[in-house]
Amino acid sequence: MEPNKLQSVTQTGGPARVAFLEGQGELPILEITTPWSTAEVFLHGAQVTRFIRNGEPPVLFMSQCSRFENGQPIRGGVPVILPWFGFREGMGQHGFARTRAWELKEVSFDDKGSVIARFRLPTCPEAAAFPAFSAEYTVSVSESLQMQLEVRNRSTEELVFETCLHTYFEVSDATAISITGLKGHSYLDQVASFASKTEADEAIRISAEVDRVYLDATGPVEIIDPRFGRKIIVEKSGSNSTVVWNPWIAKSQRMPDFGNEEYEKMVCVESGNVGPNSIHLPPGQSTALTVKLTTAPLS
Repeated sequence: MEPNKLQSVTQTGGPARVAFLEGQGELPILEITTPWSTAEVFLHGAQVTRFIRNGEPPVLFMSQCSRFENGQPIRGGVPVILPWFGFREGMGQHGFARTRAWELKEVSFDDKGSVIARFRLPTCPEAAAFPAFSAEYTVSVSESLQMQLEVRNRSTEELVFETCLHTYFEVSDATAISITGLKGHSYLDQVASFASKTEADEAIRISAEVDRVYLDATGPVEIIDPRFGRKIIVEKSGSNSTVVWNPWIAKSQRMPDFGNEEYEKMVCVESGNVGPNSIHLPPGQSTALTVKLTTAPLS
């Protein structure tokens, strides 16, 4: 389905609805409504920018200063990071997938009201630096949000790359939350010049800049938010890395597309395969990264 044909079209499937609209910056979006939730996905980067369960605060954080421009990343939601994570000299930050308009393959509904949208990464000139590959992305919206990034090596060479679903979470107060599920894992601490450390705490708390890549971390992570009275559960498969990030004060002030005080209302808990956990994919093979986000009240 061509992006310029998405405007002002609505599809329904039982109790669910998908509207194809023009979003901020005149970028096309899918606006999704289910019996349990609402969501929004930009074709730009195939980026989920909103997921709200009925009666709850937003699950995803969006910066009020975010750019919505072709060729520029959107700050917030769930950027799709591919085929590299972080900075590569001469190639920019976090790969090219997040700044490309993805093709919408199809939208489908199940009989309970869930919506499934499938996207495909188009041919990109920057991909010439890698062996030939394809990428497809599936977003499933119901009482939970599930995202799956599948990459297939279409070359005769080994494909080495990184992936990450760089998820920004909305929280009541970054200093009041705790993040559990990472105790005992080693991590690279970017704030300390990528020093290798081991997580000793059962619950990670934020009181300064945090930028950590937890290695060989395959299990679920929970964000406990007492002031919102809920926890966010991050379940994943096909992911060996978990990144925890909050820019805090000084870095927030240096970021042109991020508000000076917005660090107080967000935390990133990212699922992927980065650094030492990068993927080495044989010719003809595929791999999938799946992340499922749910919420639950605190007992």
